[in-house]
Amino acid sequence: MDRLLFGDNQFFGVNHMSEEKARTQAMRFQDTQSIIDVLDTAYDEGVRTFMCTTHDRIALICDHMRNNPERYKDFLFYPCMPYAHKYANAMTDHGMLGAIKRFLPDEGLLDTALRGGMSLAKKDIEGITTLLVDAEMKMFKGLKTPVIFLQNVVVDLLLGLNFKEAFRIFANHVKARYNAEPGFITMNMPRLLDVLEELGIENPIVCSNINKIGFRMCGGFDAYERSLKEKKFRAIAMSVFASGAISADEAIEWICQQPNIESIVFGASSRGNIFNTKQLVDKYWN
Repeated sequence: MDRLLFGDNQFFGVNHMSEEKARTQAMRFQDTQSIIDVLDTAYDEGVRTFMCTTHDRIALICDHMRNNPERYKDFLFYPCMPYAHKYANAMTDHGMLGAIKRFLPDEGLLDTALRGGMSLAKKDIEGITTLLVDAEMKMFKGLKTPVIFLQNVVVDLLLGLNFKEAFRIFANHVKARYNAEPGFITMNMPRLLDVLEELGIENPIVCSNINKIGFRMCGGFDAYERSLKEKKFRAIAMSVFASGAISADEAIEWICQQPNIESIVFGASSRGNIFNTKQLVDKYWN
C-alpha cells in the first residue's frame, strides 16, 4: 500500500468537529467536476490511491476514470462498503423492487435473483453477504481495486453482535472473486484484532482512528499502543489530525514515529493542504 491515501469525507459533508464546515464542504462539492479537480490535484502530487465510500456520486468518478484510462493509469480505488444512506435513499426514491434492481450485479438478473432468493429462503448469511458485496462493486468494474474495505458501521455492529463468521465470509469472497485484499475499518481496533486473529485472518489490513490525543479511539489509547507494538497487522491511520485539534506538523511527526503504521488516510480540499501533507509525510516517514 502507498504511504498516503486520499479519503472522501470532505466531498460529502463529513466533518467530526464542525457541522458548519461540513455544510460548506457539501455545498462546494455539489458539482462532480469539483471532486475530480481535487482528485487530479492529489494525483499530480503523487497521491494515487482514493479510499472512498460507495456513495452514488463515486460511480460518476469511476465513469470519468474509465473514460480517461491513460490519464489515470496508476490510479487506485480502495472501495469502502456499504454506504448505508444509499440503500435508504434508493428505497425512498424507487421502492423496494426498484432499489433491488438498481443494485443487482451485472452477471444476470435471474442468476442474481435466484442466488439472493435462495439465500433469503435458507437464511444463508453467506449468500446475502456476497450478493451485497457484488452489488457495491458494480460501479468499480474495470478499475483497479487491490483492497476492499468493510465499513466501520458494519464491522463494529458485527463485533457488538459477536457475529465473527461474517468477517471470514467477507475476506474469502473479496480474495476469491476480486483478487483483492480485505480491509476492515473500525472504531475499536484492539477488539477487532483479537477477533481477526481468532478467525485465522493473517496480517489483516485494519483502518482506525490513531492520533496523539486519543480522539475517537474506542478501547483506550493504551490498548491501541499495545496493539501497534504487539500485533501482526497492517495499520492504516485515520483522523490523525483529530479533526483539526492537532497541528499538521505535530500530528504527522507523531504518527510517523509509531510502530506498524502502513499508511495514513487523509482528506483535503485544496492544493496547499494536499502538498503540505505529502511534504510532511515525506519528511517524517523513515
